[in-house]
Amino acid sequence: MNIKHFFGPSTLIAAAFIGPGTLTTCTMVGVQTSYSLLWAMLFAIIATIILQEMAARLGFATQEGLGEAFNKQFTKGISRYIVFFLVIGAIIIGNAAYESGNISGGVLGLELLVGDTKVLPIVIGAFCFLLMLFGRYKWVERILIGLVVIMSICFLITAIIVKPNLVEVLKGFIPNQNSEVDFLLIMAVIGTTVVPYNLFLHASTISKKWKKGSALKSVRIENATSIVMGGLISILIIITAASSSGAVEEVKSAKDLAIQLEPLFSLSAKWFMGIGLLAAGLSSALTAPLAAAYAAKGLFAWKDDETDSKFRLVWMGILLIGVLVSITDIDRILIIKFAQITNAILLPFIAIYLLYICNSKKIMGKFCNTILSNILGVIVIVFTLLLSMKSLNGIFGFI
Repeated sequence: MNIKHFFGPSTLIAAAFIGPGTLTTCTMVGVQTSYSLLWAMLFAIIATIILQEMAARLGFATQEGLGEAFNKQFTKGISRYIVFFLVIGAIIIGNAAYESGNISGGVLGLELLVGDTKVLPIVIGAFCFLLMLFGRYKWVERILIGLVVIMSICFLITAIIVKPNLVEVLKGFIPNQNSEVDFLLIMAVIGTTVVPYNLFLHASTISKKWKKGSALKSVRIENATSIVMGGLISILIIITAASSSGAVEEVKSAKDLAIQLEPLFSLSAKWFMGIGLLAAGLSSALTAPLAAAYAAKGLFAWKDDETDSKFRLVWMGILLIGVLVSITDIDRILIIKFAQITNAILLPFIAIYLLYICNSKKIMGKFCNTILSNILGVIVIVFTLLLSMKSLNGIFGFI
């Protein structure tokens, strides 16, 4: 099989969730819980493969995005208003929160390189704005993804250098009933991997490579390969942070993130972490606003033109919110963690409608979900919904 079959729209999805949120959240998981939440990351990887396969299959079958499918399936009645509320919530709350985390992560990287200054969020926001406005961001995106890949290789080497306890690592993939469970941290792990906006982005971009005449098997292989690669990076970050325990007791700044790379890069670790965080932040900061714009375009039946003023206003709005939040004095690590939790809470509701759409003969035709796809989808939704309820109970105490 041609190696190009392994890379495409799914690779973009993997690059989108391996952003500053992943670096920060997985480091916090390793530092705070050692290897005990590796099982949560494994679940997140499997859940991502299941849901993104549905989104990819929808895009393959319809040659359109998830927003367009919602618009066609729910033409009137209360269900249409519920769909609009959920999708707009995913666009405004989820994407805006995630964008705030992306830009904050990029700022953390720049702070390591040039020092702390209030204008850094504006610099990153302006850079992303110009790239998206003039439509020449793709070559830059490839460079940024390359930097993230380089950083991932370094985590693999570092994980080997710190010599993790392999028995304890393997135990981490099994839920431990005797340990105290931090549901918010589990939600952050899931939220940094299974990202609702990626469902919209994947369905909208799948037709750029895969047409109806292609083999669905190839789409699934590309989907699984890319997400497993992205998930492996997340696992390596957790293992590296856990194996470096003692070097840092709590993640409060980008310097704390850089400490875990010191076994490989010594004092130059902060420079490499700075470049990696900046690359991860920028690549993810480009995808979140575009995913929101694609969702809105499909939902409101706008013309298929990325230069359309309405399409641009959506991504500009998301980008602006991200910059404004990043300018505030709110702890940037807290912003990133909040973004992951917000996305994890939104996930089950968006996933329910994805599952519904993928069972619609009207939309999917012969590409409808199989019984196995439905069973796996329901398991993912029920588990994430229960986690959301537990997390909300921990925050507000009303469940």
